[in-house]
Amino acid sequence: MTEPPPQKTYRIEDLAHQSGTTVRTIRAYQDKDLLPRPQRQGRANLYSDLHLTRLRQITHLLDRGYTLASIRELLDAWDTGRGLGGVLGLATEVEGPWTDEQPTRVTRAELNARFGGTPDDDAVTEALELGVLEPVMDDSDTFLVPSPQELYVAAELHSAGVPLPAIADHLRELRGDIEHIAARFLEFTTQHVFARYLDDPAHRTDAHAAEAASLVRRLRPLARQTVDAELARAMRTFAVRHLRAGLAADNPPQPPEGKRSVELPADVISGVEALVGRERTSAFIALAAERELRARALDDMITSRQPDAAVDQAP
Repeated sequence: MTEPPPQKTYRIEDLAHQSGTTVRTIRAYQDKDLLPRPQRQGRANLYSDLHLTRLRQITHLLDRGYTLASIRELLDAWDTGRGLGGVLGLATEVEGPWTDEQPTRVTRAELNARFGGTPDDDAVTEALELGVLEPVMDDSDTFLVPSPQELYVAAELHSAGVPLPAIADHLRELRGDIEHIAARFLEFTTQHVFARYLDDPAHRTDAHAAEAASLVRRLRPLARQTVDAELARAMRTFAVRHLRAGLAADNPPQPPEGKRSVELPADVISGVEALVGRERTSAFIALAAERELRARALDDMITSRQPDAAVDQAP
């Protein structure tokens, strides 16, 4: 029977060289429980190919943008038998683009032309802070545009007369609202769809991770489709409302023929409402005014008759 070849071992300096890291980094990974402790042999610490593989995995995940905390969770998944391949496949699906838009590049001169022809360094700085533009290495006059649609909307609003600072403020406010919607959609789908993959250890295999990744692909466009439909509905509702309000302001409603509107102090109306009720307020005020007019007419009649009465009583 052939014996398995002896496992290759490394001192920490050799391991650092083989993995392309440093001794300090290896020790830091050990302190964060990202790397198993070495085998103690005499006064030397010996590492194996397992440590080398793990270091290369960590480097690969760091290059993909993972934090050390998230890398530890992924490696824990690997160590508990869930399969790093399945977990990474799901992570790749989640981290992939959530839009069909393709990033483009734009030069500073093209930006100036789109936004009135006058250079505006403050606007460019704000666009970089918002992520509407991203810098291009070694070319300060060219920018990456992650969302060409977003830049197009900004240019159209500006050409319609909206100042650039107002557009930036609106984007900040809108982004907060959209992030709230995204968080609610993720909470909803996690609760009803993905909870079983996260909570049930039996669903933490490569096969189930692949199934979850497929679900992400199916559900990914639903959030955008729902927001598009609801935004269209809301925009129509509010646009019609604003239009009607504007037309009503230009053409205030006229009272029916034979009637005229009269402004009364608010405290008078409130007092009448408390006395007879809101539904009888108009009728009460009308009757009270009519009674006052009749009383004054009677007074005028009596006053106009007083001289005649004085003549009749003369001797």
